[in-house]
Amino acid sequence: MQFGIFTVGDVTRDPIAGTTISEHQRIKNTVEIAKKAEDIGLDVFATGEHHNPPFVPSSPTTTLAYIGAQTEKLLLSTSTTLITTNDPVKLAEDYATLQHLVDGRTDLMLGRGNTAPVYPWFGYDGSKAVELTIEHYQLLRRLWDEDVVSWEGKFRTPLQSFTATPRPLDGVAPFVWHGSIRTPEVAELAAYYGDGYFANNIFWPKEHYIRLINFYRQRYAHYGHGQPHQAIVGLGGQFFMRKNSQDAVDEFRPYFDNAPVYGHGPSLEDFTAQTPLTVGSPQQFIEKTLTFADYFGDYQRQLFLVDHAGLPQKIVLEQLDLLGEVLPTLRAEFDARRPADVPDAPTHAARVAARDAALEAPVSA
Repeated sequence: MQFGIFTVGDVTRDPIAGTTISEHQRIKNTVEIAKKAEDIGLDVFATGEHHNPPFVPSSPTTTLAYIGAQTEKLLLSTSTTLITTNDPVKLAEDYATLQHLVDGRTDLMLGRGNTAPVYPWFGYDGSKAVELTIEHYQLLRRLWDEDVVSWEGKFRTPLQSFTATPRPLDGVAPFVWHGSIRTPEVAELAAYYGDGYFANNIFWPKEHYIRLINFYRQRYAHYGHGQPHQAIVGLGGQFFMRKNSQDAVDEFRPYFDNAPVYGHGPSLEDFTAQTPLTVGSPQQFIEKTLTFADYFGDYQRQLFLVDHAGLPQKIVLEQLDLLGEVLPTLRAEFDARRPADVPDAPTHAARVAARDAALEAPVSA
């Protein structure tokens, strides 16, 4: 199991202090958070991609490359790379470049995002979002897998004998997760290619995500990649911890109530009861997180949203320290429960080794 954190990069007013940090400071804070993630033993740091206020991560590969230069083990990923409005050629080149810079310590999560106005900003029609997702990913896959590509589609100019540079590190493209909270076509796309499927799992009740994940698992098996329980699944989550559970509730409530996405909506108590959000003690957090596999099956990646809703950097770092304290318990419990035939989360080294083993295997008569 890979454990990590993801950020949406929001610049949100602190409802307690009444202040809002600058974009500059928010970007610097993101780097500090990623380095802290490695220090406490997490496996993954992921950033979103947004092109509108109040968010700052408009250039994920720039941020991840900078973090990569200051870390040694941390796997650098995205919590959304917009497959719809980014040019697949630029995606192929940017993420292959990042792959080389960090010696393979990168993968990415593709998604449509949830900001409708982004489509015309980049010259696309939002009503074609699913079509864009499928066509753009089909081209991206070919640009990574084939040295020379001739291609013609619906949404961009044709390519004639085109080579995306640099080529993927060791001839193995970055692993792709497909993120979705409501679109079965995305789960189908992930299953077809044998890619990972990531259910953000932070806003809606578990029953919604159970349906999507089970559909992906069934289609993954249909396409011959393995049994349903062997499909590559990732989940999101949220927490706020203090040693005393009531202290956690009292401290987090004003941030929850004013959060950009769910603030001024359901109560904190209703939201924690209906979604994976844990606000309480470390033991409560452990117990709730361990139930995820009961609902969704054994899975490979667990990411948590921590730095949002205007939480001061000091508190975010304290939360990461608490996560670091419970991390060994989470690892041990998940490892003990996972069947032996459920694969590990993909890494570049493992995928290169698997490719080489397949090439060396004797061909049956």
